[in-house]
This record gives sequence, structure tokens and C-alpha cells, in this order.
Amino acid sequence: MSVAAIVLAAGQSTRMGAQNKLLLADGGDPLVRHAVKMAVLSQLKPVVVVLGHEADRVRAVCDGLPVTFTINPDFAHGLSTSLKAGIKALPENIDGAAVILADMPGLDAALLDRLYAAFEAEPAALAAVPVHDGEWGNPCILAAALFAEVDALSGDQGARKILVAHRDMVIEMPESSDAATRDIDTPDDWSKFTQA
Repeated sequence: MSVAAIVLAAGQSTRMGAQNKLLLADGGDPLVRHAVKMAVLSQLKPVVVVLGHEADRVRAVCDGLPVTFTINPDFAHGLSTSLKAGIKALPENIDGAAVILADMPGLDAALLDRLYAAFEAEPAALAAVPVHDGEWGNPCILAAALFAEVDALSGDQGARKILVAHRDMVIEMPESSDAATRDIDTPDDWSKFTQA
């Protein structure tokens, strides 16, 4: 089964204040490079990175990684525009795509591979999501059959509405760590992460 990765790295980080959260680093890779690197190390192929806000700076910190970059000129209109831009950049013969947020410091390739395996094991599934403490997390894998519904999204919404509509066809993968439910949106989030 051919499943790609779409790393959403176009957002404006408005809740972070003056800083672009994707460029923050705590002694290691910046958040966005970490997410992209984990996608590259996983079984997901190809890896598409959607750029928008400060595209040149974000691209620069991902230098040297074997990925395809695509620009979302409409990034200011919300998450749905980046999701659509990522799907448009995929090869035609793809079976699905893992939608990866670029601000998840706990993400690792093993989580992505477990999610891929769960999706691959159920050929009739339309999606797969990690679940931690009863909460749906990220990334999620969307079957190509859902791409047309993604194209109908607008504004600052991701695929959750689509997943809820097809809940009985969504594979839930239990995840013991909080890596799938922890992202960085605010200075407080970043402070808690760096002091943990």
C-alpha cells in the first residue's frame, strides 16, 4: 500500500506571538525539521512539505532532507488550504496520506510506522488515527477515497469533521504516550515542553 506524508508547515503561529513556532529549537532540531525528519525516517513515501508563512526560512531549516516542497499561497485562510495544497502535490496513484502537524515535538518515526501498519491491515478503512487516553490525536492517515471531501473543506479546519462523519470506517490505534496529543501552540506550551 502506497501512503504518502504531508507535513503541514505553512501556518502563521499567531498564538505564539512574534516567533514562528516551527523554527523553535530546544538544543536539537527546530520543530519543523524534527517533524519532517521523522516522516522521512518512516515508511511513508513520498514526503510533501507544505510551506506558506515565512516559507524561505522554514525551507532553509529543512535543507538536505529528501522531500518535495509545495507552496500554499492561501495559507492565511486556514488549515484547510494547506491540507488541500498537500493533497494536490501527491502522485496520482497514492492510496492514502498521513497528515502530519509540524509542531509535535514528541512525534517519532515509530509512531508513524505503527499508524501505517494499522491502516494497511484494514484495506476497507477510510482513515487511521492514534488514540491516547480516549482522545483522538495526530497524525491521521486519510485514504485517497476521502480526498474529494478534503477538497470541499474551507477555512481553519482540518480533517476531523470528515473523520467524525466516517467514524465507523476509522481505525483507532491505541497510543500509550501523549506524543500524539501534544503540540506547541503558545509560549506556555513551549515552556512546559522545554522544562519537562
